[in-house]
Amino acid sequence: MGAGALVIAGLIALLLAGMPIAFALGSVGYAGLATLRSVTAANTIVVSQIVELAQSHTFTVLPLFILMGNLIARAGISHDLYRASNAFLGHYRGGLAMATIAACAGFSAVSGSSMATASTMSRVAMQPMRDHRYADGLAAGSIAAGGTLGILIPPSVILLIYGILTGTNIGHLFIAGILPGALGVLGYLVAIALVTRLDPAAGPAAARTPWAERIRVSSGVWPIVVLFAVVLGGIYLGVFTPTEAAGIGAFGAFLFVLGKRRLTLGSFIDILAESARTSAMMIALLFGATIFNAMLDMMGFARALAAFLNGLDASAVAIVVAMMVIYFVLGAFLESLSMMLLTIPIFFPIVQALGIDPVWFGILVVVAIEISLLTPPVGLNVFILKTMVRDIPLATIFRGVVPFLLADLVRLALLIAFPGIALVLVRMMN
Repeated sequence: MGAGALVIAGLIALLLAGMPIAFALGSVGYAGLATLRSVTAANTIVVSQIVELAQSHTFTVLPLFILMGNLIARAGISHDLYRASNAFLGHYRGGLAMATIAACAGFSAVSGSSMATASTMSRVAMQPMRDHRYADGLAAGSIAAGGTLGILIPPSVILLIYGILTGTNIGHLFIAGILPGALGVLGYLVAIALVTRLDPAAGPAAARTPWAERIRVSSGVWPIVVLFAVVLGGIYLGVFTPTEAAGIGAFGAFLFVLGKRRLTLGSFIDILAESARTSAMMIALLFGATIFNAMLDMMGFARALAAFLNGLDASAVAIVVAMMVIYFVLGAFLESLSMMLLTIPIFFPIVQALGIDPVWFGILVVVAIEISLLTPPVGLNVFILKTMVRDIPLATIFRGVVPFLLADLVRLALLIAFPGIALVLVRMMN
């Protein structure tokens, strides 16, 4: 247990020193294996672990979903989503902020990244809300909070990584993310409604959009809605596997971008290059985490920690809550993927020992990470927004995210108290 704590402290020191997390995980893991066994044994274990992971059929789902997201994002879907959402919601009090949440949810399904969603939607939605005299706190808060949906609403890259690391069924994770994601959107809409009810001047209503215009702007997004319905519906009904769904999604996204006439040979090459770079980064992170996990397993750290927790006579729920608190703390200085790669090798064996459902735990982890992206002192989504809109004080943005943060805490509490919210659709698949 003491040696394990020393290893974790060393890893955190490397991260704080600025070493990329993939190299930090791999370096600490390799050094630990070499110390516990020998350099030759460490080389053998590292090679076998990497080859086994690279040959996993599940592994191919990652670059395909990344390609799908990059194709659709290049089609300008963020502007289309915001225009369509605004057409239906803009005439309500706080409607532009509600439209921002709806557009963030849609773009989240494309990007799979909270920071990409927040930075993109700040360019799309911030100026229209300011033009309609929205309070800066509400406008900024809705974008920062809406951006967090990028790592939960399927297909989510974070859930993909969790599934690969833990061997959990990726299709089940995607389906399990639907209702918690919808609950998050609903909670944010309620938060906006309450804020504007208490202070109507914070989000004045805009003019009502005629139905003819609503139908016109909606035509730009319905093909992508159909695509995601086919991808997730096919997984849910068992028509195809997540890997097959990723291939169908990438091909459908390619047809969608062609139909929008926003794809040139140069942009297509850029998309492929960006997808390759992102996939390579993710693969390096997974390799590093796998080596680190092998070292912890050889040390028996997780088993010792699980025995220690069992000795405290704490319930499984109490231990899960403690883990969620740790994610809130880590959110002060780590981004979402780094948090998962750092903690899952430690937490997941404990989850298995306690008999906790891995799909439910995965959803809880992602929701906790979402919350950590908004919490002070260093909520990363807040700082992303600050870099995009420099004239809004940081304190104003943090005050603006408070209602959304409270909504997220309520959602997490509901998911812990009622696991069926995340698992009901998964159980219906079986």
